[in-house]
Amino acid sequence: MAERHFQTDHIDRAIIKALQKNGRESYKNIAKDLDVSDGTVRLRVEKMIKSGYLKVSASVDPLYFENCIMAQIGINLESPANRDVMEQIATFKGVQSVNNVTGRYDIVIEVFMDSRSELRRFLLEDLSMVKGVSGSESFVFLESINKWAELPEEE
Repeated sequence: MAERHFQTDHIDRAIIKALQKNGRESYKNIAKDLDVSDGTVRLRVEKMIKSGYLKVSASVDPLYFENCIMAQIGINLESPANRDVMEQIATFKGVQSVNNVTGRYDIVIEVFMDSRSELRRFLLEDLSMVKGVSGSESFVFLESINKWAELPEEE
Protein backbone atom coordinates (compact mmCIF):
# COMPACT_ATOMS: atom_id res chain seq x y z
CA MET A 1 0.00 0.00 0.00
CA ALA A 2 1.34 3.44 -0.93
CA GLU A 3 2.34 5.76 1.90
CA ARG A 4 0.12 8.82 2.17
CA HIS A 5 1.44 12.15 3.37
CA PHE A 6 -1.69 14.17 4.15
CA GLN A 7 -1.82 15.77 7.59
CA THR A 8 -4.96 17.14 9.22
CA ASP A 9 -5.22 19.72 11.96
CA HIS A 10 -7.98 20.82 14.32
CA ILE A 11 -9.58 23.04 11.64
CA ASP A 12 -9.76 20.18 9.11
CA ARG A 13 -11.27 17.87 11.74
CA ALA A 14 -13.82 20.54 12.75
CA ILE A 15 -14.82 20.99 9.10
CA ILE A 16 -15.25 17.22 8.74
CA LYS A 17 -17.35 17.06 11.94
CA ALA A 18 -19.62 19.82 10.57
CA LEU A 19 -20.02 17.98 7.24
CA GLN A 20 -20.73 14.71 9.06
CA LYS A 21 -23.61 16.39 10.88
CA ASN A 22 -24.92 17.92 7.66
CA GLY A 23 -23.19 17.26 4.35
CA ARG A 24 -25.15 20.12 2.82
CA GLU A 25 -24.01 22.74 5.35
CA SER A 26 -22.69 25.84 3.62
CA TYR A 27 -19.01 26.69 3.79
CA LYS A 28 -20.05 30.13 4.98
CA ASN A 29 -21.86 28.71 8.04
CA ILE A 30 -19.02 26.31 8.83
CA ALA A 31 -16.52 29.18 8.53
CA LYS A 32 -18.57 31.37 10.85
CA ASP A 33 -18.68 28.62 13.51
CA LEU A 34 -14.90 28.09 13.23
CA ASP A 35 -14.01 31.78 13.00
CA VAL A 36 -12.23 31.35 9.65
CA SER A 37 -13.05 32.56 6.13
CA ASP A 38 -15.37 30.58 3.90
CA GLY A 39 -12.49 30.48 1.38
CA THR A 40 -10.41 28.64 3.99
CA VAL A 41 -13.15 26.05 4.42
CA ARG A 42 -13.61 25.65 0.65
CA LEU A 43 -9.86 25.26 0.00
CA ARG A 44 -9.41 22.79 2.85
CA VAL A 45 -12.36 20.67 1.74
CA GLU A 46 -11.04 20.65 -1.85
CA LYS A 47 -7.57 19.67 -0.61
CA MET A 48 -8.95 16.81 1.52
CA ILE A 49 -11.08 15.54 -1.38
CA LYS A 50 -8.21 15.78 -3.88
CA SER A 51 -5.86 13.92 -1.53
CA GLY A 52 -8.36 11.06 -1.21
CA TYR A 53 -8.85 11.69 2.51
CA LEU A 54 -12.44 12.98 2.34
CA LYS A 55 -15.52 12.05 0.34
CA VAL A 56 -18.79 13.93 0.78
CA SER A 57 -21.76 11.83 -0.31
CA ALA A 58 -25.36 10.92 0.41
CA SER A 59 -26.08 7.73 2.33
CA VAL A 60 -29.30 5.84 3.02
CA ASP A 61 -30.49 3.64 5.86
CA PRO A 62 -30.04 0.21 4.22
CA LEU A 63 -32.73 -1.39 6.38
CA TYR A 64 -35.34 1.35 5.91
CA PHE A 65 -37.37 -0.78 3.49
CA GLU A 66 -38.34 -4.33 4.41
CA ASN A 67 -37.17 -5.85 1.11
CA CYS A 68 -33.61 -4.42 1.20
CA ILE A 69 -30.78 -6.57 2.52
CA MET A 70 -27.43 -5.57 4.00
CA ALA A 71 -24.87 -8.29 4.66
CA GLN A 72 -21.25 -8.88 5.48
CA ILE A 73 -19.62 -11.79 3.73
CA GLY A 74 -16.43 -13.40 4.98
CA ILE A 75 -14.43 -14.84 2.09
CA ASN A 76 -11.54 -17.29 2.09
CA LEU A 77 -9.12 -17.08 -0.81
CA GLU A 78 -6.75 -19.60 -2.33
CA SER A 79 -4.05 -16.91 -2.10
CA PRO A 80 -4.49 -14.46 0.81
CA ALA A 81 -4.38 -10.69 0.21
CA ASN A 82 -5.05 -11.16 -3.50
CA ARG A 83 -5.58 -7.58 -4.68
CA ASP A 84 -6.87 -8.69 -8.11
CA VAL A 85 -9.67 -10.68 -6.46
CA MET A 86 -10.51 -7.75 -4.19
CA GLU A 87 -10.71 -5.36 -7.15
CA GLN A 88 -12.88 -7.77 -9.16
CA ILE A 89 -15.34 -8.20 -6.27
CA ALA A 90 -15.48 -4.42 -5.78
CA THR A 91 -16.95 -4.02 -9.29
CA PHE A 92 -20.07 -6.09 -8.60
CA LYS A 93 -23.42 -4.37 -8.12
CA GLY A 94 -24.26 -3.76 -4.47
CA VAL A 95 -20.73 -4.14 -3.09
CA GLN A 96 -20.15 -1.34 -0.57
CA SER A 97 -16.62 -2.25 0.53
CA VAL A 98 -13.97 -4.94 0.18
CA ASN A 99 -11.61 -5.28 3.13
CA ASN A 100 -8.40 -7.26 3.62
CA VAL A 101 -8.72 -8.37 7.26
CA THR A 102 -7.12 -10.40 10.00
CA GLY A 103 -8.89 -13.43 11.44
CA ARG A 104 -10.48 -16.51 9.93
CA TYR A 105 -11.38 -14.83 6.63
CA ASP A 106 -8.99 -13.35 4.10
CA ILE A 107 -11.38 -10.60 3.08
CA VAL A 108 -14.71 -9.31 4.37
CA ILE A 109 -17.07 -7.53 2.05
CA GLU A 110 -20.18 -5.52 2.76
CA VAL A 111 -23.10 -5.64 0.32
CA PHE A 112 -26.39 -3.77 0.05
CA MET A 113 -28.99 -5.46 -2.12
CA ASP A 114 -32.57 -4.59 -3.07
CA SER A 115 -33.89 -8.11 -2.37
CA ARG A 116 -33.12 -11.63 -1.17
CA SER A 117 -33.08 -12.82 -4.79
CA GLU A 118 -30.45 -10.20 -5.63
CA LEU A 119 -28.28 -11.38 -2.70
CA ARG A 120 -28.77 -14.98 -3.85
CA ARG A 121 -27.71 -14.03 -7.40
CA PHE A 122 -24.64 -12.26 -6.06
CA LEU A 123 -23.59 -15.23 -3.93
CA LEU A 124 -24.30 -17.96 -6.49
CA GLU A 125 -23.44 -16.20 -9.74
CA ASP A 126 -21.13 -13.23 -9.18
CA LEU A 127 -18.91 -14.71 -6.46
CA SER A 128 -18.74 -18.10 -8.21
CA MET A 129 -17.21 -16.36 -11.27
CA VAL A 130 -14.27 -15.06 -9.21
CA LYS A 131 -11.21 -17.29 -9.56
CA GLY A 132 -9.37 -17.66 -6.27
CA VAL A 133 -12.39 -17.71 -3.91
CA SER A 134 -12.37 -20.95 -1.93
CA GLY A 135 -15.34 -20.32 0.36
CA SER A 136 -17.61 -17.75 1.98
CA GLU A 137 -19.95 -17.21 4.91
CA SER A 138 -22.72 -14.61 4.92
CA PHE A 139 -24.02 -12.52 7.80
CA VAL A 140 -27.32 -10.80 6.99
CA PHE A 141 -28.11 -7.70 9.06
CA LEU A 142 -31.45 -8.07 10.88
CA GLU A 143 -31.31 -4.73 12.71
CA SER A 144 -28.81 -1.92 12.84
CA ILE A 145 -28.10 1.32 14.66
CA ASN A 146 -26.20 4.10 12.87
CA LYS A 147 -25.65 2.08 9.69
CA TRP A 148 -25.61 3.99 6.42
CA ALA A 149 -24.86 2.83 2.88
CA GLU A 150 -24.66 4.03 -0.69
CA LEU A 151 -27.74 3.26 -2.77
CA PRO A 152 -27.03 0.34 -5.14
CA GLU A 153 -26.65 1.21 -8.84
CA GLU A 154 -29.61 0.55 -11.14
CA GLU A 155 -29.05 -2.00 -13.88
